[in-house]
Amino acid sequence: MQQTTTSYSERLTLLAKPEVAESLKGILHGIEREALRINADGSLAQTPHPTALGSALCHEHITTDFSEALLEFITQPHEDPRQAMAQLRDIHKFVYDNIGDERLWPLSMPCYIDDEDSIPIANFGPSNVGKMKSLYRIGLKNRYGSMMQAIAGVHYNFSLPKAFWQTWFGAQGHGDATQDKISEAYFDLIRNYRRFCWLIPYLYGASPALCGSFIRDPKIKQAMQKLGKGTYYLPYATSLRMSDLGYTNKAQSGLNICYNRVDKYIHSLREAIRTPSADFSRFSGKKEGQYQQLNANVLQIENELYSPIRPKQPTRKLEKPTDALASRGVSYIEVRALDVNPFCEVGICLNQFYFLDVLLTYCAICPSDDLSPQAFAETDANLTRVVKEGRKPGLQLQRNGQAIAMQDWGNQLFADLMPVAQILDQVHGTDVYTKAVKTEHEKLMHPELTPSARMLDHLLSTGQDNGEYALEMAVQYRERLAQHEYSFHNEQELRQMAAASLAQQKEEDSAQEQSFDDFLQGYFAYDAKSCA
Repeated sequence: MQQTTTSYSERLTLLAKPEVAESLKGILHGIEREALRINADGSLAQTPHPTALGSALCHEHITTDFSEALLEFITQPHEDPRQAMAQLRDIHKFVYDNIGDERLWPLSMPCYIDDEDSIPIANFGPSNVGKMKSLYRIGLKNRYGSMMQAIAGVHYNFSLPKAFWQTWFGAQGHGDATQDKISEAYFDLIRNYRRFCWLIPYLYGASPALCGSFIRDPKIKQAMQKLGKGTYYLPYATSLRMSDLGYTNKAQSGLNICYNRVDKYIHSLREAIRTPSADFSRFSGKKEGQYQQLNANVLQIENELYSPIRPKQPTRKLEKPTDALASRGVSYIEVRALDVNPFCEVGICLNQFYFLDVLLTYCAICPSDDLSPQAFAETDANLTRVVKEGRKPGLQLQRNGQAIAMQDWGNQLFADLMPVAQILDQVHGTDVYTKAVKTEHEKLMHPELTPSARMLDHLLSTGQDNGEYALEMAVQYRERLAQHEYSFHNEQELRQMAAASLAQQKEEDSAQEQSFDDFLQGYFAYDAKSCA
């Protein structure tokens, strides 16, 4: 976007203008939290998705991710973070009340898993849409293995209101807030987030250790340290979930997805979806009468792209995410770099909302040059370094091709973040945003306060395996949520939602449909406009 106001200090002055600052009250937040269902002994639950929770295909708030055992809880967008937390907690309580003696695993990295085949792939029913969702997951298993897909995370959905964009563009002399301008501004935010993304696993990474059952390569085990009966760790790691041991895809390293413009992003993503993969071609066609993946291309569908942030536009039925972006632009962004917070019973705490609001607002107003391939590679290298050794004293990162101490860069970032927090506090009549920034800054200055350090310190001081510690927390959270009283939903409302979703799935399943072969062919038949 052509920007008439180039310095951060000038933009901060514009943000503080009453008409601009007031519009920040309309920021929306939503959460998607994943959690494995486990048995009382800590093993992975083998039971199907409980009927009492409703249909995983049709329920708005309770579904499954890769596995039948991997639940996903989704809140609606809220202006008040406390309302988002209230809804998330109510959903957790309802789930706990309807999964018998099972618990929810409180870590990102999975519990002890005997064998990849013991991770049941999610079943969405016999409709073509349901079959497609399950087949996509079969493709993920064949391509990358089920272990990686059993990893859980938290996604933070964030959007700035139309009123903000209108006053923000007006203050800069850019005229009306058209959707094209808004989409471009979100991509400015995304590029800045990529530059500063290393801060997220440092502050919120909580997976410095993992169960030895997750590691299949003996050489990797040899490069790690061991504690307890079978826990492996790296001494300065923050988020092994975000490392090459976790939820990553080396096959995507050469994709060159472009984050400079929405149209270039869409084009590069579509290109990956229709580019044949020599590696994945071995899963082409059917095996014993069943497809092994949706297609043999680098990406089966858009969701297969692993990225710490995504531009999003809600999709209509059978609409592809890139088509939704092309038609209606960016509506919100999805931050995907958050580990499950093991010290909060619902996987995220309120302080994280306030800090992320400050950080993402900062990313939206801060000048944002295009990312060259070299600059993009630098962001990835910084992220990789922090997830593996973020708490290492004197850790160096790269900024614009120059070495800089992580702590020095972080101090500069926090100095820039504080005025944004003060503006948010002023318009909301509170002090929670500045307190959140101060709390997170303390972690930068004192690495022992980070969740990863707290996890590892406990394991090393007690000799406990991470699985044993996680199981203790799972029991505590189960008991705590059993005492929780509904505050956003009520039990009857949640039961009605479950029943309505089951009825909707019954309609989907019984509808007269074309053959699955024809359905798939039609879904991937990009027209000339889509491929332009």
